[in-house]
Order: sequence, then structure tokens, then C-alpha cells
Amino acid sequence: MKKRTICDAIKEVLKDEKQGLTYLEIYSRIEERKLYEFGAKSPQAVVHGEIRRHCEDLEFPSASPVKFFKIIRADRNTNYYGLVDDMNPSPIKDKDSDEPGNLQYVLGIEDELLPEEKMVQAYHRYLGDLKHSLLEKVRECHPSFFEKLVVDLLLAMGYGCDDKSGQVIGKSHDGGIDGIISEDKLGLNLIYIQAKRYNEGNSVGRPEIQRFIGAMQKAEKGVFITTSKFTKEALDFANAESRKHIRLIDGDSLVELMIKHSVGLERIKEYIVYKIDEDYFADIS
Repeated sequence: MKKRTICDAIKEVLKDEKQGLTYLEIYSRIEERKLYEFGAKSPQAVVHGEIRRHCEDLEFPSASPVKFFKIIRADRNTNYYGLVDDMNPSPIKDKDSDEPGNLQYVLGIEDELLPEEKMVQAYHRYLGDLKHSLLEKVRECHPSFFEKLVVDLLLAMGYGCDDKSGQVIGKSHDGGIDGIISEDKLGLNLIYIQAKRYNEGNSVGRPEIQRFIGAMQKAEKGVFITTSKFTKEALDFANAESRKHIRLIDGDSLVELMIKHSVGLERIKEYIVYKIDEDYFADIS
């Protein structure tokens, strides 16, 4: 006979609970009905962890792709959990409201978060702060340095045939091209680069994209990078361009790529998140 798992015990408790239970209530009922024999020092935390890892709408590194549970409702400090096959409609659907009972509020109850979930949230807040600081730093740099930065970024992303394939052109080039990437040793396939170090609110419009395309001459590929944004007209024009392959990178995308490819950044510390290898323990009797 197959041994009952913690998830099996939780599902057994919840199958007749249409209004949901807190994780502490679920644990108590498991104990009362002797559905599972715990060996852990903190069995309530074990039940809580299994519920969160198998709960709809909760995604973090060790979360399971198999979802058995869902959040039915919440008060100010506690979530109430039910089964995903529960046919009762859930009122927790409004992700845009900050009022108690909506999905955004329920998922963010501090007392309900696992340590790993808190790490994920803190990391995303850290990334948001880093992106803001990095973009401000880029906007403060000299225009010629920004031209070098975007060439370095494209090389770090794997464009070019080697680490010397990038060339900063700058103002000396008649036509406004700021940089060139050679995709082969002979320079037969070129990527032209336009770099605009603009402050927030000074968006790149369609005329600038048109001038960039005109300056590309025989080159078929171009990348236009700015520290601000592109107007809708500029985006639509670039997307509709059929003669050239144009990619537009705004300030938000720029700093995301810089972080992803470690351009202008120094790694200080890395943390590894683990999960238990269930397959390794599968044969435990």
C-alpha cells in the first residue's frame, strides 16, 4: 500500500471544507484524524510549506508545477486554503486593487510568506532599485562613453565574430551612425548602432528612426538604443520597416540587458536556493 504523503493528508482535510482553512487549522485536523505521522520539530511549518509550494498563483524557485491548493479568502493576517477542484467561485480575482480579499493582497500577506518567497520579493525590489540607479548612472555619463557602452553591450550579448568586432564611430562619421558591429572577419555583415542618451520625458520619435535608417546605407541590420523611450509612431514605423531589420531598445530594456550580461556591473555575492530532491528519497520505506 502506498504511503500517504503530507499533500494527501492536506487534501483529505480540505475535501469537505468549502470555505477553506488556515494552515494551522489544517495541521490540527491532520493530527486529530491521525492522517500523517510527523517527524519534524516544526510540523506546522512543514504543512505550511507543502501548501504554499502546491498553491495556485504562487511561483518561486522551489514551487511545484503541480497545484493542489488555492487561496479561497483572507483576513488581515491569514490566508484560507482550499482545493483547486473546489467548484465554489473564489472572490479573489482583482489583481489591481489593494483592498483585503483581492489576489494581490492575499498573496502578499507577510505572515504567510515562506522564507524563500520573502527572498524572491526582496530580490525583485533590489532589482528595481538597481535598474533605477543604473539608468541614472548611464544618463549621467558622457555621450561618447555611452556610445562605447552600447557597443560593449552588443558584444557581450554575442554579436560580432570576436571581442574586437565593435567599433565606436561617433561624430566623425558623416550620417550619424554611432557604432558598428562586424558579424564576420571581413566585415561583410554589419550591424549599425545609433545611441541617444536622453533624459526621461525626451522620447525618440519617428523622424529620428527615419534618419537612422537613411544613414544605414547598404547595411541591413540596425539597433537604436536610447536611455529614454520611443514614441508609438517610432515603434510602429520600425515594426513596419521592410527593407531593414531594426531593433529598438529603450532605457528599461537597456538596463535589463546590462544586468543580464553584467555590463558595467561587478558581481559581489551569489546565493543558492535549494529544494529537497524527492526522487532521491522516493525509496524510503
